[in-house]
Amino acid sequence: MFIFAGLGNMGPKYERTRHNVGFDTIDYLAALYRINNFKSKHKSLMAEGIIQGQKALLVKPQTYMNNSGEAIRQIMDYYKVPYENLVVIYDDVDLDVGHIRIRAKGGAGTHNGMRSIISHTKTENFPRIRIGIGKAPERMDLADYVLSRFSDEERKQVNIAVENAAKAAVTIICASIEIAMSKYNT
Repeated sequence: MFIFAGLGNMGPKYERTRHNVGFDTIDYLAALYRINNFKSKHKSLMAEGIIQGQKALLVKPQTYMNNSGEAIRQIMDYYKVPYENLVVIYDDVDLDVGHIRIRAKGGAGTHNGMRSIISHTKTENFPRIRIGIGKAPERMDLADYVLSRFSDEERKQVNIAVENAAKAAVTIICASIEIAMSKYNT
């Protein structure tokens, strides 16, 4: 089984904000593979399905971004899936809008959701797909920026990035993370 966890904040107020591109990617995967049985469990919205012949669990933690690790730890403890099969998808202010960076493991960088996951799971050894949301403009608070919506032009770029992040996730299942990195890192 593979677990795909998209990070974001729950509720209509945060839909389609910069910080919610992880949720957007999970929604895209769910629509693409007709996985629509989301249920509330382990502090998350979760749905099981089949992606390219592999059992997959789609996860959207419902703990707010900065506490994502609480949900991920519960899920990993319950399903007993190796951390190499956990793929976390999230926004990154250090990447230009629409760019994607895939890594097999690594630190949290400046991302509090990832910091929470690493703190709760006690490991950095899980794949991640970062989607660029661009840097905050000068004099704009970072928290305000990540909770803002994209311009129409940026949204077009992000929609393509979300689609490519979903394709990268599928490539990780079907082939390897190395192939996903060589094909989708921008």
